[in-house]
Order: sequence, then structure tokens, then C-alpha cells
Amino acid sequence: MRIRPLLALGVLAAAVIGFMLLLASRPEAPRVEVQERVWPIAVTQVSPQTARPTLTLYGRIEAPDQVHAAAPINGRILRVSVRDGDRVDADALLVQFDPRDLEPRLERARAEVEREQLRVEHDRKALAQETRLLALSETRLARFARLTESRFSAEAQADQVREEVARARLAVSQREQALAEHPARLAVSRAALAEAERDAERAAVSAPFAARVGRVEVAAGDQVQAGQALLTLYPSDDLFLRARVPAHHVGELRAALMAGEQLAAQAEFGRRELTARLERIAGEADARGVEIMLRLENDAHVPVGAFLSAELARPEVSGVLSLPFSALHGGERIYRVMDGRLHGVPVERVGEHRVAGEPRVLLRAATLPPDSTVMTTHLPNAIDGLAVDVLEQ
Repeated sequence: MRIRPLLALGVLAAAVIGFMLLLASRPEAPRVEVQERVWPIAVTQVSPQTARPTLTLYGRIEAPDQVHAAAPINGRILRVSVRDGDRVDADALLVQFDPRDLEPRLERARAEVEREQLRVEHDRKALAQETRLLALSETRLARFARLTESRFSAEAQADQVREEVARARLAVSQREQALAEHPARLAVSRAALAEAERDAERAAVSAPFAARVGRVEVAAGDQVQAGQALLTLYPSDDLFLRARVPAHHVGELRAALMAGEQLAAQAEFGRRELTARLERIAGEADARGVEIMLRLENDAHVPVGAFLSAELARPEVSGVLSLPFSALHGGERIYRVMDGRLHGVPVERVGEHRVAGEPRVLLRAATLPPDSTVMTTHLPNAIDGLAVDVLEQ
């Protein structure tokens, strides 16, 4: 009975001894060495240079000398010779009023002038006659006065003659007054005639200068009132781009204008490239910035009211680095590559510009030596001392 437990213990001991022998005779595993990860990056060599930063503008085309042609008279439109967008030469006919609405007024004004000239001739002749009648009445009154003193005439007859003298003097006075007022009445009549002739000339509304028609608001047959809008037109060679710039850029732009520097902007309208030059800066600002006006130089096909984006060249800056935006980390740091590792360099952002159509950022790095190798790959986990491997370019 005791043999079975002893046998079981012997088998268990043999198994343990066999396991220990197997464990002791197994081959050793190779040691695992921890290797540092190396990040592949692109680099470029940079040195301080002189560059011209640009500023992106968004603005609207305006015509400061835009004319809103209004009806000079009350009348009916006989003909409209232009349409929206037409280009016209100076003195070109735009709108023709029906002359039949103006001819009666012109004839009345001419008749008034002629009547006043005839009236003055009549007044001169009548004054001469009335003066003679007054002289006769005064002579008769003197004769009656002598007869009355000699008691050869009644007092009533003398009073009647005195009344005739008074009426004759009043007639002469009124006629002299009419002659004195003649220049003023004639001037009023001539002014009314000049006004009628002016309105008759205005019946043909012409372009005051070579222009482009903006919008026509009337048609043939319309009855319009004086002052009613007819159309708008503007000189197509005097257009401006009105845009806003941040207030902190105004100082350098104003200084450039005062120094006589020509700051140009490039824009596109459709497939047409446009050039504009900064001409003036507004004297007031608001929370959105300050308005500037840029004169377009080749603007024949740009309509007023069009919205454009443009790139304005700012004054030149020196001692800056031109790098792709991917080289900038956190808005204030770039990384120099030395001995396969990254070294952070603080930078100041100066502006932006384009090189061969590619947008690039302009930076100042006071502590970066010339001809340094700078990483252009954007690594979100970039830190000082990170191991990198420069890719062949």
C-alpha cells in the first residue's frame, strides 16, 4: 500500500528534475537594443536678403467722377441712343427729348422780348405827347390864374384846369416810371429767353467726356420730370480700387507715398491681369481698418462695382529670410539642422510674398547665421534635439 505514494512522488520528482534540466539547457535569447527614431525631413539653405512683402486686398471698383445724368426739363423721351455698358466718345448723343415740348416755351420767350422792345418805343412816343399835353395844361392854368385875379373867370373853371394839369403830370410820371423800368423788364424777358434756349439745347443730352455707360434707366416714349435720373456714366480711364488695409500697415504705406515710392498691386478680372498703383489713403479709420484708393492703369473692361482681390507690394525690407510656410512652427519658430538634430530658432514674422507663384513667409531671425540649413518640413512634434534625416532633393 505504501509503494504507490512513493511511486507517485518519484514520478513527480523525475518530472521536475527533467524540466529543470531542459530549462538550463535552452539557448539564450539575443538582447534587444532600443534605437532612437529618425525623422525624414526636407531642408533648404537660407541667408538674409532684401525682399518686398505683399498684402492681400479685397476691394470694389469705383469711379469717383461717375455722372448721374438727370432730366434737365419736363418732357417726353424721343430716343435713347445708348445701352448699358456702351463706350461713348465726348459729345456723343445719349438721350434726345421731343423738341415739340420745348418749342412753345421758346416762342413765348422770344415774343416777350420783342413785346418789351415794342413797348419801350411806344412809351417814348407817348411820353413826348403827354409832355406836350402837360405843357398846354400848365399854360392854360396860368391864363386862368390871371383871369381869376382880374375877376374875368370863375373859380370853378380854374379848379377844373388845375385838375387837368394834375392828371397830365400823373400821366407823365407814370410814363417816365414805365421807361425807367424798361431795362429791368427787358432783362427779365431776355433771361427767360436764355433759359428757354438753354433747355432747348439740353433736349439733346450728350456725353460730357469719353465714358462708359453704367446703367440706362429710361426708354423712348417715357414722360419724365426735371431732375429724374436718366442714366449713369463714368470715365473708363479713371477707375479706382477701394480696399481696406489693417491699421498697422498704414504708417509704412503713408511714408512710402510721401517719399514718392510707387507701390503697385496686381489683380485679375476674369482672365485679364490688372495693375493698380496706390494713390491715396483715407484720413479716418474704423475697426475694420483704413481705406486706400488704388488707380487702375489698364481698366477698359472692368465694370464699376466689380469686387476684386489684389496683391499690393509693400515697401522693401532687408535682412529677412524667405521660407515656405511649412518651415514655420507655432508662428514664431523655425528649426536649424545641425549634426542630424533640430535646434529651434526664434523668428519675427515680417510679411508674405510669392516666389514663382508659390506663397512664402518673410521672417527675421537675429540669431541665425548666414547660409544655415533650415528644415522646411512641418513636424507637429518638432522639438530641440530631435533626430532627423535629410532627404535628398
